[in-house]
Amino acid sequence: MHIVIFSKIFKVQDKKLIQGLFDILAEENFKVSVYKDYFLQIKEQIKIGSDIGIFNGDEEIESKNVDILFSLGGDGTFLSATTEVRNSGVPILGLNLGRLGFLASVESKYLCEAVKALKRGMYILEERSLLHLESNYPLFGELTFALNDCTILKRDTSSMVRIKTYINGAFLNSYWADGLIIATPTGSTGYSLSCGGPIIFPNSENFVITPVAPHNLNVRPIIISDSSVISFEVEGRGETFLCTLDSRVESITSAHQLAIRKCDFTIKMVLLNDHSFMQTIREKLDWGRDARN
Repeated sequence: MHIVIFSKIFKVQDKKLIQGLFDILAEENFKVSVYKDYFLQIKEQIKIGSDIGIFNGDEEIESKNVDILFSLGGDGTFLSATTEVRNSGVPILGLNLGRLGFLASVESKYLCEAVKALKRGMYILEERSLLHLESNYPLFGELTFALNDCTILKRDTSSMVRIKTYINGAFLNSYWADGLIIATPTGSTGYSLSCGGPIIFPNSENFVITPVAPHNLNVRPIIISDSSVISFEVEGRGETFLCTLDSRVESITSAHQLAIRKCDFTIKMVLLNDHSFMQTIREKLDWGRDARN
C-alpha cells in the first residue's frame, strides 16, 4: 500500500508523534512518500529511511498509484489536502495534530493503532459531497470546489450586505446580514454550526443556507436538496465583498453573479471500523457529559 504524507507546517512539539508515525509505517512495510514542502521541513528533524519518496503535488496523485493520503494536522490541513486529491478518488485519512478535528478525526494517541488497522483492512471509505462555484468572472482558478462551505461576506468593518438568493431560478429571500454560508453536510459542523445552523449527517444529500448575523431576527437557516442550484446577487455600501471556498478567499463586487451546485465528484474519507460520525460529534461536542460529575 502506497501512503503519501501531507502536511503544511512542522511543529517541534509534534516531533515525537511524527517520528512514531514514520517508525510504525516502516515496521508495517508501507511504501511511503512525503510532499516535498513538508519533507524539506522534517528532513533534519525526523529519522526517515532512504527509501522514502518525494511527492511533488497533485499532478502526481494518479501517476504514482497512491492508495491513501495521510493529512497531518487539523481540519484546515484536511481541507488543503482536498485541493491536492481533487477528483483523483484517492482517499484521505485525517490524523489530528490540531484541536477540535471533525475531519481529522483520528487522534494523535491512536496513530499506531490507525496504521495497524489500515494494514489489516479494518477501515471503510465514506464519500463526502462538495460544492461547485460558478461565476461570470473567473474565481479561484481550477479550485472551484469546497468540501465544507462557500461564504459571501462583508469586507472588514463595512456595513452589512444584501444578498438576493434564488433556488433553481426562483426567488428565495434577500438576506440583510454580515454574510451568508452555503454548507455541505460535512461543513455543517463548521462555520455554519457556529452561526446557529443544524448538524447534518454526511449522507443526507442536502445543503444548508445559514445567514451570518442577519438583520431580521426571523431569518433562520434553511435546508435544501443538494440537487438544487443556488444563485446570488450581492449588493452593499462597500465596493467589494469577500467570497470563500473552504479556507480560500477572493474579492468580489456587485458585478459578480454567483451560483452554487453540487460538485461532479466526491472526496473519499478513510474511517476506521470502530469510528463513526455519531461518535465524532459526541466526543467533539461533549454530548452526554456533565461537568458536575
